[in-house]
Amino acid sequence: MDRTDPPGGAVADAAAEFHAFFEQHHAALARLAHLLTGDADGADDLAADALLALWHRWDRVRAAEHPAAYARGVVANMARSRIRSAVRERRRVTLFWAGHSEQTEGPDVAAVVDVREALRGLPFRKRACVVLRHAFDLPEKDVARTLGISVGTVKSQTSKGMAELQRLIGPQPARQHIQMTVADAGGRS
Repeated sequence: MDRTDPPGGAVADAAAEFHAFFEQHHAALARLAHLLTGDADGADDLAADALLALWHRWDRVRAAEHPAAYARGVVANMARSRIRSAVRERRRVTLFWAGHSEQTEGPDVAAVVDVREALRGLPFRKRACVVLRHAFDLPEKDVARTLGISVGTVKSQTSKGMAELQRLIGPQPARQHIQMTVADAGGRS
């Protein structure tokens, strides 16, 4: 977008539209980033980076049929990239320290599994589907649009993700409890 203000104030109008969009969606985008990455500290930064990218493409975003879905897609893609980078970094550190560490008998398993921890255990697509469906209460078609996948894939990934969460958390919680807990986990930063 050209930042020189042509006659009529088109850039000023675009800036005002973007500001309103920012005010309306920033908190939800940061919450989405937090749930997708599991990083409360970095979630606001990721949302800000996504909004900066949206500003640079504001003409395209505001012309989109569903600008909020477009924004959620940008956050999801950026989250996926950050997760992949973090995994690569962890692998490098693990390889470096593999020869320097002592071996243990077995993994140290916590007695209680937090929903956010369980969410981090899900593959990205399942996690994104569960978070968007249950924490953001989006219809399947909006989740599909956001992630660029089919509605059938959303249904499948959400179902499998919820089953995996139930397996990770244990048999006691009912499916509705998991759904409420996922929604509650998304509401706290």
